Amino acid sequence: MPNTAPPISPEPSPDLSERADGPPLIAIWGEDDAGTEYRLGTREIDWHSHLRGQAFCVENGLVHVRTPHGSWLLPPHRAGWIPPGMAHKVSISGAMSGWSVVIAPSACQSLPTTPCVFGISELMRALVRRAVSWTQQERLNPEQERMLAVLLDEMRQAPHEPLHLPMPEDRRLLRIANAILEQPEDKRTMDDWAQWAGLSPSTLGRLFMAETQVSFAQWRQQARLTHALERLARGDSVANVADALGYATPSNFIAMFRRCFGDSPAHYFAQRSPSR
Repeated sequence: MPNTAPPISPEPSPDLSERADGPPLIAIWGEDDAGTEYRLGTREIDWHSHLRGQAFCVENGLVHVRTPHGSWLLPPHRAGWIPPGMAHKVSISGAMSGWSVVIAPSACQSLPTTPCVFGISELMRALVRRAVSWTQQERLNPEQERMLAVLLDEMRQAPHEPLHLPMPEDRRLLRIANAILEQPEDKRTMDDWAQWAGLSPSTLGRLFMAETQVSFAQWRQQARLTHALERLARGDSVANVADALGYATPSNFIAMFRRCFGDSPAHYFAQRSPSR
């Protein structure tokens, strides 16, 4: 995933979402409606940051978040987390409903210090729905404070999902990475890519590991998975995705997907959706 523009959700109310004081949590339910504060649909939000931490989730469509640490892909029913002050850019594709919460820095102490994607539970979703009604409050009452504590516990303990694609910083590696992202089906070998970028294969492998903490082969597979998830989330068939990525058969693609995510593509998108 390349590094580029907007956040997933515009702030609920600018005076509160950028304040360190006020209610520790502000929750918003969003739709693809021009009149809503948390506007979804298909759009982009350029580079920006929030004083507060931000968690967000869509119930359909796809969100692509870019940060200085790399990119995250957010399929339906997974939550993205952006710590306070982290610059990010967001692309939203076909999301018709979802939610966002902004959390005061003082309440973020137990949450991750780097961006991540985590699974959501029915309890987490229900707590967010309840918290939407607190948005206009300056303070939470004791019952709401207890629900907030449970919500933060749910976020802290939620399983992280392997939807991060780190981007290298070396300009030669970045050139290779962006070329692969533009054409994930490209079958060139690491030696071919090294020659194309003016590097030796050993230098390419060493620098890629140093800058992304994964091997070149692992990074390329993750880039292909990222592309596959984007297409699958938009309703493309497994057969079409497998063919576009150069797999000999759909079953080969499904086997690779299962090794990485522990489930088939169909179950990954269908079975993890919490009941409404």
